[in-house]
Amino acid sequence: MNEKLNRRKLIVIGSGPAGLTAAIYAARAELKPLLFAGTTWGGQLMLTTEVGNFPGFPEDVMGPELMQRMLDQAKRFGAEVMLEDVTKVDFSKSLKKIFRGEEAYEAEAVIIATGAATRWLGLPSEKRLLGKGVSSCATCDGFFFKDKKVVVVGGGDSALEEATFLTKFASSVTVIHRRDELRASKIMQTRARENNKIDFVWDSEVFEVLGGEKVEGVKIKNLKTGGGKEVQTDGMFVAIGHIPNTDFLKESGVRLDEKGYALVDEKTQSHIEGVFISGDVHDHVYRQAITAAGMGCMAAIDAEKWLSGQEQAGEK
Repeated sequence: MNEKLNRRKLIVIGSGPAGLTAAIYAARAELKPLLFAGTTWGGQLMLTTEVGNFPGFPEDVMGPELMQRMLDQAKRFGAEVMLEDVTKVDFSKSLKKIFRGEEAYEAEAVIIATGAATRWLGLPSEKRLLGKGVSSCATCDGFFFKDKKVVVVGGGDSALEEATFLTKFASSVTVIHRRDELRASKIMQTRARENNKIDFVWDSEVFEVLGGEKVEGVKIKNLKTGGGKEVQTDGMFVAIGHIPNTDFLKESGVRLDEKGYALVDEKTQSHIEGVFISGDVHDHVYRQAITAAGMGCMAAIDAEKWLSGQEQAGEK
């Protein structure tokens, strides 16, 4: 491919709600963005069944359908989409370089929207029942467990936040933790312990999720005694953390926090001029499709304003 054809005004990396919304806004602003969607595009919503809390859908919409609609919308406004993974970047010069394998692309501005992946238990049965009672988002899926029993795996703030939220719907919530004490903050521990719908199973880990078409229970093993038992449940929420998709940024100069999340200096601007951050690759608090989409919109607007400022400066 001719090197000139590999140069763009704006490149968006990532194709969850943040990346696709950024591409939609950038395309409407006539920036003709190139979107690196990845070989497994669409983000975590591709693993979600019914989505009932995204505005504009009074009836539940399937996660993959919602993402396909966003992708189609981005294409309709003129975004160029490549189902390829970015392997590395070079932000050391004013023209940023983005690589897919050995092939390099250049851009005046870049939006990073690569999201974060749930840290799963790694069980075949967990993967098989994903979206059929196995979830990693109480805010997204808690509504479907009204008057049902659920378990939450984990012992940090996220696990107890999930457990406490789930008590609004579930008849009982069992927190399964591999240690004999929680890692969560004291205030979260107090709230959970004082909630009469929450109980705890200590020193234990889940080694199998039971059920055919849906979750019916979990098998757990006590790590101290070696003993095992089954716990009947209608749902399992995994809350052992997320992994931000920032490996390709490790040598880019983009600042990351201790957990690997990308940091911003102001609004969505990273400390590198012309590099913008949006969605769950930065946000480890809300982690919702709507907040990611909102950040994608912000990043596109910020990038457009920055590019306009660069053009004006060049004309002087």
